Amino acid sequence: MIKAKKSLGQNFLIDQNSINRILEIVEIKDKYILEIGPGTGNLTKSILKKNPREIIVIEKDNMLAESLNKEIGKEIQIINKDILKVDENNLHNNKLTVFGNLPYNISSQILVKFLKLEKWPPNFSDIIFMFQKELSDKIIATFPSKNYGRISIITNYRLILVKKFNVSANCFFPKPKVESTILHFRPKLKSKIKIKNIDNLEKITNLFFSNKRKMIKKNLQKILNHKKINLIDNLNLKLRPENLNPETYYKITNLYEA
Repeated sequence: MIKAKKSLGQNFLIDQNSINRILEIVEIKDKYILEIGPGTGNLTKSILKKNPREIIVIEKDNMLAESLNKEIGKEIQIINKDILKVDENNLHNNKLTVFGNLPYNISSQILVKFLKLEKWPPNFSDIIFMFQKELSDKIIATFPSKNYGRISIITNYRLILVKKFNVSANCFFPKPKVESTILHFRPKLKSKIKIKNIDNLEKITNLFFSNKRKMIKKNLQKILNHKKINLIDNLNLKLRPENLNPETYYKITNLYEA
């Protein structure tokens, strides 16, 4: 029996009802599928039954990759690497539908990796990711709310996102201490405010939210001159970072790049 590794944040989804609900989110038949962290292959095997055109799985754990290869290796392509070190741009020429029961310890890094792809629109049509509920609440947070912050600002710039459903801790082995949430993402093809490099939005939100309790005036003056600051309509310099809506951060980034 394969044991989950705490060091890799492994919790295997074993509840078939949850798996079925995940696979109802998007059409799978004749699609090109990428699965991140297939683990013991429970979701993978159910995807296969839906008759996709092709499945690529990325699994870092050598033992799990070997087990998958023995069991269903003839039906899928296995990449035995760390997802954070894989170049998604070279995975496939066709649009991918991406699934992932993400390890809790690197789930935000994986999402940001997809957000920061240089090629946009990207080479995927849909992403269905499972996150720890606490993180998913921050990703989907709207302005204004207590969970609103950097990750929701950056995600909303590039992706249309929908919360699908929560998954009980009882649906996993080993059982985690928290609930999980399934989120569905689709790429935004156009944005009202143009940002040339998503890294700049990440840089600016990091600058502001690392000083959450301070007024925005000092940080804004570090990156923009007075003339550019005056181009931002109805901006109160005494506000704090969580008081600025996403569009204001996109505008600040746009002016910074200019």
